[in-house]
Amino acid sequence: MAQRTASVEGVRRRNLGEVLRLVHEQGPQPRARITADTGLNRSTVADLVAALVEARLVAEREPDPTRRVGRPSPIVVPSDDVVAIAANPEVDALEVAAIALSGAVRARVREESRELLTPEQTADALARIVSGWRGHELKGARTVGAGLAVPGLVSLDGRVVRLAPHLHWEGAPFAAIVEERLGLPVVIGNDATLGARAEHLFGAAAGHRDVVYLNGGASGIGGGLIVDGRVVGGAGGYAGEWGRTRPGLLDDADRRTPEGALEDEVSRARLLAVLGLEAADDPTLAGALAASDHPEVDAEVERQRRILATALANAVNVLNPSAIVLGGFLGMLVAVDPAGFDEAVREQALAPAAEELVVRAAGLAEDRLLIGAAEAAFAPLLADPLG
Repeated sequence: MAQRTASVEGVRRRNLGEVLRLVHEQGPQPRARITADTGLNRSTVADLVAALVEARLVAEREPDPTRRVGRPSPIVVPSDDVVAIAANPEVDALEVAAIALSGAVRARVREESRELLTPEQTADALARIVSGWRGHELKGARTVGAGLAVPGLVSLDGRVVRLAPHLHWEGAPFAAIVEERLGLPVVIGNDATLGARAEHLFGAAAGHRDVVYLNGGASGIGGGLIVDGRVVGGAGGYAGEWGRTRPGLLDDADRRTPEGALEDEVSRARLLAVLGLEAADDPTLAGALAASDHPEVDAEVERQRRILATALANAVNVLNPSAIVLGGFLGMLVAVDPAGFDEAVREQALAPAAEELVVRAAGLAEDRLLIGAAEAAFAPLLADPLG
């Protein structure tokens, strides 16, 4: 009898998670649509929604009164007051956000740094920022955890930064360090892998099951891979390090580093240098590129576009994705001339492999990595909302 009771409770918890995930990932939903999408009966869905409302994970709103066809169905809305802390430590800045279950960004800050921060210094900065928010922006909110998007290799259990070469972190138990400072459960992940998941759920890769994602940041180029709708991590969780591949250069005059990797040739730092900028966040860099009419800037942008197009054509031939999504400064390179860049990729790829391909800049812009980190923090809640 006890075993049967436990089984029934397990099914209920899974169903609660399915309902919460549905409204979290797809936004406010009529209860009738939840019933249709889950295949559960109306009374079961009503009971599950009531439990989630009681736990303050969702709220119910009255339907649009202008829609009078059929029986009106209450709208189930994910909470703005259940939040996750998301952070992305980089070589030039620390970006932190508090992101709600509803998707709302409750608070966000970017703190620039001229020196590399250690894991401990990063954790101290996080604690200071979050402590300030708890008294103001997040007053009354329930914080369920923290997700950290790190530009490096992360252990499969999401606890240790195995190697973040640009940050000079190696073997750092970063999750435990931050947990001690914040008093919250913490999970870490590779920044580009988290960005890939965010874009697949909410951004430019939504609706695509086979996706190549490349992220261009201050630390270089990372990547994520989604195959048949699932993020692929590889044997050790380290798949997607596109930046360390050797670039194919159609014209040797485009080479700037004799033995350099892709991220040495296609480089945010080179764009900043040619623009005469010491540092910039993504919107500032994008604005500077769009405003510039200097021939030297144009030449550098076109050089990087040529090399990047070749790298992506190779990815098309090997992986046959339906979407390639480019984040950070890579998306800015595409935005200069999207049609021309698409053509450059297709010219170097096998035509059948590129038939269904779309090449897009990231849809979540500068929030993509933080949203991905928040999703990692929300995962336990979505799996077991009342656990």
